[in-house]
Amino acid sequence: MRYRTIGSDPRTRREVSVLALGAMLMGSVTDEKTSFAVLDRYVEAGGTFVDTSGNYAFWTDGGQGGQSEELLGRWRRSRGIGSEVVVATKLGARPLSPGTSFTDNPEGLSAKIIRESAERSRERLGMDTLDLLYAHIEDRTVPVAETVGAFAELVSEGSVGLLGVSNHAAWRVERARALAAASGLPGYEVLQYQHSHLRPRTDIPDALSQDGSIAAAGPDLLGYLRAEPGLVLVAYSPLLGGAYTRDDKPLPRDYDHPGTRARLEVLRAVAREAGATVNQVVLAWQMGGELPIIPLVGASSVAQLEESLAAVDLELTADQRSRLDAAH
Repeated sequence: MRYRTIGSDPRTRREVSVLALGAMLMGSVTDEKTSFAVLDRYVEAGGTFVDTSGNYAFWTDGGQGGQSEELLGRWRRSRGIGSEVVVATKLGARPLSPGTSFTDNPEGLSAKIIRESAERSRERLGMDTLDLLYAHIEDRTVPVAETVGAFAELVSEGSVGLLGVSNHAAWRVERARALAAASGLPGYEVLQYQHSHLRPRTDIPDALSQDGSIAAAGPDLLGYLRAEPGLVLVAYSPLLGGAYTRDDKPLPRDYDHPGTRARLEVLRAVAREAGATVNQVVLAWQMGGELPIIPLVGASSVAQLEESLAAVDLELTADQRSRLDAAH
């Protein structure tokens, strides 16, 4: 395994594996025995960065979520897991009542909700300090200064280590970070957005998350990442839910444009040259590129995880990277 540092403050920064493991469906769609086996194998391979959210997976049973955090809490206790595994979670997108959704009834990012939701996550996970806490989706009903201040209070109290942001427009990320810096407060240091080798269109609804906020890391966000040393992008859905390799998993319609074919052709050519799978090439391209990107993969079996783990040791040549970058 290889590792990367996230965070700039010596008091809170952490070293994490270059491949993160998503626990979104653990405890719901993926049963506990399988989930534990995947988590155990990930840690055995040197993995140290696990991702969840307080609202995972509310859509599976019409509830409010919490199953993933609860499962991770049971796993941590049963295995004696401590600070060696960094656990990231999110708040802001939990439905306020069962049978609703974050699209019409989200908890949001008020100071009250941030404190209450973080406390629930700490209890479910069995952690005194949340290693990394994200603002999951935008909340334009609450002043940015209120959200920034509430997150900073949790850091100052020691109940949260690092702060992150997901699915926000780049300009709102910059505004929040600028407000924090001007007040001498900790700000967002980790970004989490959908990102893969294929590029989605940004002019149709599928390029947005269900609440209308930014889901994919577009040119503005990637440009911001390039311009701000110290930021790291955690890229969710890097394998597009299996669409690169599975006939039963078609690409979303926002990938229906001429550039998709060109990039797929290069991916397949590089995979043949490297003796690797297309999925492994995508992950290796992200992990070893110019931008600081940590792919976040899901796995419903140990076999799926093994394919992703093998990408950590896949070394792409300079020529292969150049062709992957240039295809359009």
